[in-house]
Amino acid sequence: MGEARRLYFLDNLRIGLTILVIAHHVGQAYGPTGGSWPIQEPVRAAVLGPFFTVNRSFFMSLFFLISGYLMVMSYDRGGPGRFLKGRLLRLGVPLVLFFTLVIPLQQYLCHCRTGELGDAGFWKYYTLYYFGAGERPADWRGPAWPEANFGHLWYVEHLLIFSLCYAALRLVWRRPPAENSAPGGSPGHLTIVVFALVLALASGTIRIWYPIDKWIGFLGFIQVAFADVPRDLSFFVLGAVAYRRGWFLGLSKEMGRVWLLVAVVAAVLWYAFSLGRLWQVLHISRNAMGVIYPVWEALLCCGMCIGLLILFRERLNYQGRLGKMLAENQYAAYLFHVPVVVFVQYLVAGIMLWPFAKFALVTAVSVPLTFLLSAALRGPAVVRKIL
Repeated sequence: MGEARRLYFLDNLRIGLTILVIAHHVGQAYGPTGGSWPIQEPVRAAVLGPFFTVNRSFFMSLFFLISGYLMVMSYDRGGPGRFLKGRLLRLGVPLVLFFTLVIPLQQYLCHCRTGELGDAGFWKYYTLYYFGAGERPADWRGPAWPEANFGHLWYVEHLLIFSLCYAALRLVWRRPPAENSAPGGSPGHLTIVVFALVLALASGTIRIWYPIDKWIGFLGFIQVAFADVPRDLSFFVLGAVAYRRGWFLGLSKEMGRVWLLVAVVAAVLWYAFSLGRLWQVLHISRNAMGVIYPVWEALLCCGMCIGLLILFRERLNYQGRLGKMLAENQYAAYLFHVPVVVFVQYLVAGIMLWPFAKFALVTAVSVPLTFLLSAALRGPAVVRKIL
């Protein structure tokens, strides 16, 4: 019981990250982003540019870090059979349902607003894009060939693949969990800096061929942006190692303060750099940014992951009734937040407000609405087994 209570901070951290993901996607309609989104406002809030950059530099990696930690715990407690059944049910079923039902409608609305589909209706689009069947209209400028598109559920897809690979490794390497554990020995500051520099080198190198936000259908069914794979995969592995070595509970408060400060300073510097357009003022070349940015990103990611983890452990390691409700519905909220966000954005599209004011309004409405919808959808017992 004491161990379960000590892990309340992970529930609270995932709730916070889910809210941040919702806000990030709300901002797609109101900030300078290169991605596609069903609702596009003509005027954009420049301040959301660095908001996107700072978020994407750490929040999904922190999700993977926590997931790696909990994955090992789940496998140890349930064994391979129960673990695989749980992963396929909890991760695989939502992937199939979203890929076949929700994501097609979301993509259709997005392409309709850009005029790419001509007069093709939804079912025409569905059969063309997802099955490559049928004849394209003469004015078709949409996707040329069906490919993997799980939308924001790419994280769930990657988590399923990582989990299956881990289960295969455990089945091959049949050593008792206790023999694989080595509590204590938390990494020091120098070790973290070296890790960040190696991560920056790996990320910078792979981005020569795969720039940020270049998504592909790897092997035809894996939706992946290789630019972020070194960071996300390494933090997932670190989460698994952290469980074995007791790092989440063993890292010192001093370590958390130092690295949270590193992260905050890095974030503030990026806001100043971006909003002040300092790359022009300082005449920083694209090649130089190719070196500076991965180092900045890696240090910020390490700082946020360590700093927030310890901050929540020390300050938010409890759970009341509201926290319990949010924790129970956090995963469902991640799955279903995009339709809610787009719906609220559509309702306020005609309201005359500054873009940042709309961002704040839609976020304030979408967050509670998403969690309430998730709680309602999880009412039936069969749904709760999945979500």
